[in-house]
Amino acid sequence: MKDLLQKLGISIPILQGGMGNISHAELTAAVSNAGGLGTLGVGTLPIEEVRSRVKKTKSLTSCPFALNIPLSVHPDPKGCLKIAVEEGVRAVVCSAGNPAPYVEKLHANGITVLAVVGSLYHAQKAEQAGVDAVIVEGVEAAGINATDELTTLVLAQQVLEHVHIPVVVAGGIGTGRALAAMLALGASGVQIGTRLIVTKDAKVSSSYKEAVCAADQRSTTIIGRSVGQVRRVLQGEYVGKLLDREKENMTMEYWKALTDERYHIEGAMNGNTKEGFQNGGQISALIRDEPTVNELFTQWMEEAERCLSSAQKSFIE
Repeated sequence: MKDLLQKLGISIPILQGGMGNISHAELTAAVSNAGGLGTLGVGTLPIEEVRSRVKKTKSLTSCPFALNIPLSVHPDPKGCLKIAVEEGVRAVVCSAGNPAPYVEKLHANGITVLAVVGSLYHAQKAEQAGVDAVIVEGVEAAGINATDELTTLVLAQQVLEHVHIPVVVAGGIGTGRALAAMLALGASGVQIGTRLIVTKDAKVSSSYKEAVCAADQRSTTIIGRSVGQVRRVLQGEYVGKLLDREKENMTMEYWKALTDERYHIEGAMNGNTKEGFQNGGQISALIRDEPTVNELFTQWMEEAERCLSSAQKSFIE
């Protein structure tokens, strides 16, 4: 764990998920200022907007943060990588694509490289490509997930058994107890997204936060399974329409048009679930309060320390 923390320049083993086009400087900076690794997702944002958000984040924190680049989704991933180099971003998280062509150049510029994976195969390929760490994400997570739909616990154990670089675990992490469990499993840290949505530092729609806090274990669903693009979202009117559309014989292009980032923004930032969707992980069912990020991390670290200490004493006894 300490090796990854040192490499990233952070003091708490908590990383922020990318969040696509709803990612914003205020939340990213809050995570970094609280000791974790704030992450700015580029989604499908125009290049000039990516640079603008990076600069704004730098104005709000002097701490390290990362840029999450979905390599096969953004129209100009190389342009995003160039911004990371020019702006001195500490780390790049490569998702939705092969990081191999970019690792050497990023390392040459002093940038730590992480890769988000949803299977053991892709974790091993990422390790072979030379990334510094992998983020294993189970299907409990909000947003787009791997089509294998492996659960976080199963996937984490498989990857920890077979790779020799730091492993960060994502999907269903919503308490300090879960952080402790992943550390006990051998992970170097966790990545979280949904839990950060319901913090005072997140500048998203209040109705989005309210929907998460009102959620129970059945409040999220998977869309896109029929076209091989698995995404976990909160239930809503537009989501219901999407599920109905999936019963039709759709092309991938048509599906992407119905679920592009405009609809994500409409739901998450504008609170309009009649014409947009809100990503939400299964951990939504545990979220009931809205602390600041700093308060949340303090609570989690205290809880994790208590859990690990208690587990050690129980084991010894």
